[in-house]
Amino acid sequence: MEKVDAREDGDNQISDMEMILIDKKGRQRIRKIRSFSKDKGEDILRLMFFQHPADVKNTSFLTFDYDNPDKDDDQWLYLPALKKTKRIASTDKSGSFMGSDLTYSDMTSRNLEDYDYTFYEKTKEKEVNGVKTWVIWSIPRSKDIVEETGYEKSLLFVRQDNFFVIRALHWVRDGGYNKYMDIKKLDLIDGIWIATEMHVTKKKGKNTVHKTILKLNNVKFNQGLEFNMFTVRRMEKGL
Repeated sequence: MEKVDAREDGDNQISDMEMILIDKKGRQRIRKIRSFSKDKGEDILRLMFFQHPADVKNTSFLTFDYDNPDKDDDQWLYLPALKKTKRIASTDKSGSFMGSDLTYSDMTSRNLEDYDYTFYEKTKEKEVNGVKTWVIWSIPRSKDIVEETGYEKSLLFVRQDNFFVIRALHWVRDGGYNKYMDIKKLDLIDGIWIATEMHVTKKKGKNTVHKTILKLNNVKFNQGLEFNMFTVRRMEKGL
């Protein structure tokens, strides 16, 4: 898992994101987002601007993703209709991010020190979409991590050739359902592996409750972004 954590992801990144929300009846809502990220030492700064549709336009989301496991990540959500910035409390990070099947906690990286990792007892290797993966349990070390993420445990499928997590099964603490993450498209851009299509499906038993599809386009790395891009004031100003 240290190799997963150490995988090259560039100094900064710009991309266009399409978020497709699908309910249990198959009805779709599409959201378009402009996304920015930049490394600050071992920390990661992220900023997202929602551009479409009209009901979420100019909503923005800022994250300070700290490498230090003893320091809580900072997150802010700007709601233009209220002209108000909301700070996301740790107790709220297991909640849905903008109506999707991702949580606020999913929008940050996992700290290795917060989990115990062991090979899956039934088989430590499995082929997924034609590639070999390691199958690994990820177990939170504390109740605080369970509360913050909303996950009691996770089963991760890590590609053996590039150490990318291409599938995950999460046991959700509340709600009586599981959540499945699948990377449907993985691209090598400027020597960096990046997921350009991801499906997140929420299920109760075999029944799909809701699904989110994320697609990335126009991905660019190392574009010279400045740190003053990643502030609450800049987030509130919009694109």
